[in-house]
Amino acid sequence: MDEIKVLDVVALTENLQLEGLQLRRGEVGTVVEKWHDGVFEVEFSDDKGVAYAFVAVPADKLMKLYFRKDEAA
Repeated sequence: MDEIKVLDVVALTENLQLEGLQLRRGEVGTVVEKWHDGVFEVEFSDDKGVAYAFVAVPADKLMKLYFRKDEAA
């Protein structure tokens, strides 16, 4: 498995309950900082790019997402 790095797009592998906010499994965010012991600060944004949560998430609760460029026809 590739190591998660800053600016990687990730998804939650399980629900997270926070004070006043619940993030659901599969919710997508961007890693903005790497903390100690495999914990990452993840920014979650809406469809317009407005951030609604910044959360410290352990690596074992994240899945790195991959995107493939479309081949020219």
